Amino acid sequence: MSDVYILELEGLTRHLPIVAVSDKLKIASFVILGDTELVCRAAEALVKKLPEVDYLITAEAKGIPLIFEMSRLLGMPKYFVARKSVKAYMENPLESTVKSITTHGRQHLYLDERDAQELKGKRIAIIDDVISTGQSLEAVENLVVKAGGVVTARAAILAEGDAASRTDIIFLGELPLFPQP
Repeated sequence: MSDVYILELEGLTRHLPIVAVSDKLKIASFVILGDTELVCRAAEALVKKLPEVDYLITAEAKGIPLIFEMSRLLGMPKYFVARKSVKAYMENPLESTVKSITTHGRQHLYLDERDAQELKGKRIAIIDDVISTGQSLEAVENLVVKAGGVVTARAAILAEGDAASRTDIIFLGELPLFPQP
C-alpha cells in the first residue's frame, strides 16, 4: 500500500495518496471530482468566508463542481470557467499561460470574449481546489484583469506548502509538501 496523508476537513476524513510529481517532490493527491460530500461541505464553508462578489471563476476542471455549488448557495445564476483549450463556440478568446506543479509543461487558459464582457467592472472571486505555487491562480487572475474585472477574493479548499502562509488567500485547511532528497 502506498503512503497516505490523512486529511481532516470540515468534519470529514480523507486518506490522500502521496504521489510523486517530480523526482524531488511528492504531494498528497487531493481530488474533489466525484466527492459530493466534500464539495458541498467545503462550498458551504468557503461561501461564509467570501466578501461580497458578483461572480466566481475557476480554471478547468477540478474547481468546477466547487464553484457550481458555491454559486448555487450564493444564489448566482452563472459562474465562469477558464478553459484549457479554445472551443468552437468561442469568439476572440482571452489567453493566459500557466505552469503548475501538477501539470506537465505549459498550459494555456482561455476565456470567451462574451464571458469577458460580463466580467468587466464586476467583483470576482477566483476559486480553486488547492493553491500551491499560485501559478494557476495567477493565470486566472490575468484573464480577469484582461477582461476588466476586479479580483476581490482568491479562495481554495486547501493551501499547499508555502501557500498556507499567504495573507491574500482564503482557505479551509493546509496540505504539506513532501520534498524528496
